[in-house]
Amino acid sequence: MRVKRYVVDEVPEALPIIRSELGKDAVILNTKEIYVGGFLGLFRKKKMEVIAAVETNAPGVRNVPQNPLPVLAKPPGAAAAVAEAAPPPPLPQAAGMQRQQVARSAAAAVPADPEEVSPADQPSRDHAQAAPVRESAARSSARFTVDQDAVLEEIRQMKAMMAKLARSSELDAEPAALGKLRQRLAEQDVEQEWIELLVDKIKAHPGYNPETGEEAIWEIAAELLREWVNPGEPAGIRDGTRVVHVVGPTGVGKTTTIAKLAAEQVLRSKRKVGFITSDTYRIAAVDQLRTYANILNVPMEVVFSPLELARAFKQLEDRDIIFMDTAGRNFRNDLYVSEVNSLIQRDEDCDTFLVLSLTGKTRDLEAVASRFVAYGVTKVIYTKRDETDAIGSVLNLAMQHHLKAAYVTTGQNVPDDIEPFRSDRYVAQLLGAQGDD
Repeated sequence: MRVKRYVVDEVPEALPIIRSELGKDAVILNTKEIYVGGFLGLFRKKKMEVIAAVETNAPGVRNVPQNPLPVLAKPPGAAAAVAEAAPPPPLPQAAGMQRQQVARSAAAAVPADPEEVSPADQPSRDHAQAAPVRESAARSSARFTVDQDAVLEEIRQMKAMMAKLARSSELDAEPAALGKLRQRLAEQDVEQEWIELLVDKIKAHPGYNPETGEEAIWEIAAELLREWVNPGEPAGIRDGTRVVHVVGPTGVGKTTTIAKLAAEQVLRSKRKVGFITSDTYRIAAVDQLRTYANILNVPMEVVFSPLELARAFKQLEDRDIIFMDTAGRNFRNDLYVSEVNSLIQRDEDCDTFLVLSLTGKTRDLEAVASRFVAYGVTKVIYTKRDETDAIGSVLNLAMQHHLKAAYVTTGQNVPDDIEPFRSDRYVAQLLGAQGDD
């Protein structure tokens, strides 16, 4: 076995050197940290010592014989004999005797093996000798993998620590207003990623400098936030929309929200409204929507599968707009999402709203939103605004999934406790103002 020691800055640096010198079958036996150089124990540099080895019969490694045959000494006067004319060739009998002497000399130079090994036994003997080497190589390889993972993890931790220290030094140099802004957004459950992005955008804003006052900083923040959450176009029910699908998890208030939207269409827009419900899983869900249908004096159809949709739309073909309620299920299950998606119409005059409760955790809301966004849902209605003070999830979902907030509900009263989403009002509330203007 050939063993060699390498000293490098990082373990990965030794790998190409080992392969080039010892071949592709080389294995690393050990790695450890060492310190080299310096003066009187100071200013020493940290290095990695790598011990590698390869079997001497491995491909790519030259195998030098342990006991090479001795070179026969030239007889005295050989040089002179070369210079002279070549003598006539010896007799065949003399040549044969000379070859026998050379063979006997070579046999005497090779030490006898104490154990006679037959050609048939040689492979098994080589295998037995190589087994400990292979076991040692396997253990060394496993140890190297563990050591390399530990080194990489240490590097990641050091990078994180350096980034934290750099961020800490930046925070020390920031105006106090930015610290207050960070704290306010964190209290509103805005994710740290978007807080840091907002602060970076504020620092890059033309109106910012380290002496900028608190009021000016918060005005810049409000301006940026309005751009982020503003859908750029009305996200409510469009003119000419004929079918409105309402989807979302259980318990967020989908049926009550449908009643509020329908009442607005009946009482304010004077449109003829119809209801379709596929929520046949929840007890009394059909009766709840039927109650609202009776109050508003609008027809309602119940469907149990996508095959019955054509019949329901045929019954409501004289309606200006149709609201379709869907079952609230555990939409972390992709099967349920696919089931609801099969009920959604894709025509241009159709629209779909995802209903989410502001009282839910951002992580749970994102889990549901990500599944519906995959099916093309882009509009959301936020319910139960009156039941929470933390509204950062609206910003989180707008940034993460580009969801456009369409409506916000603020209570149980039908049809009063619903309003179109306004980015200026939302940002004012997010930053701590009442936002009642």
